[in-house]
Amino acid sequence: MSDDPETARQIAELARDDRPLLVLDVDDVLLEFVRPFPRYLETRGFELKLASFRLTGNISERASGRIPEQTEVSMLIDAFFQAQSEWQTVIEGAAEAVEGLSAGAEIVLLTAMPHRHRATRRAHLDALGLPYPLLTTEMAKGPAIAALRGRARRPVAFVDDQPRNLLSAQESVADAHLFHLMGDNSLRSLLPPPPKGAVVVDTWNEAKPRIAGALGL
Repeated sequence: MSDDPETARQIAELARDDRPLLVLDVDDVLLEFVRPFPRYLETRGFELKLASFRLTGNISERASGRIPEQTEVSMLIDAFFQAQSEWQTVIEGAAEAVEGLSAGAEIVLLTAMPHRHRATRRAHLDALGLPYPLLTTEMAKGPAIAALRGRARRPVAFVDDQPRNLLSAQESVADAHLFHLMGDNSLRSLLPPPPKGAVVVDTWNEAKPRIAGALGL
């Protein structure tokens, strides 16, 4: 069972599926985040300069240079997700690749965001032609992936842009095939390395055949 009770409830609503399982992160795996978020901040009077791969401490108020604390940064992110349909577009090649993989695999989207934004994200994904089941979680992703897999020993692949999420998956599903994919590859140097065994891919065109091979499609 997922550590997040609401995520567990969402998983319980899914139809049973014994096909190979492909779990996909959303932000910077399917939808652009790092590129549109700075443009959004500018409309709110802020700017983002990434000296490290974190938002708190790297956002400043343009007029005064003030560095917002975590609470204010969280409010800015929350407002961005409320308006996500105005800002977030599909990463190049993602929709076509996932559609091709969906013929032989169960596709589930697992996004780390407050549950209250689930309906807004669901509507936006549908409008973009990404109709796959969507789960939100406010806790670690690994237990949710283990719950999705269920008792059947079906192949599992997980794609995420955050090494910590890949590590969580590895800790919960030791034989999961892990793929590190980022919407903006120039930011890789700001991140710790992905866990041992994870496959680093730069584009969806590169990722699709490798995921298909891992899942036996």
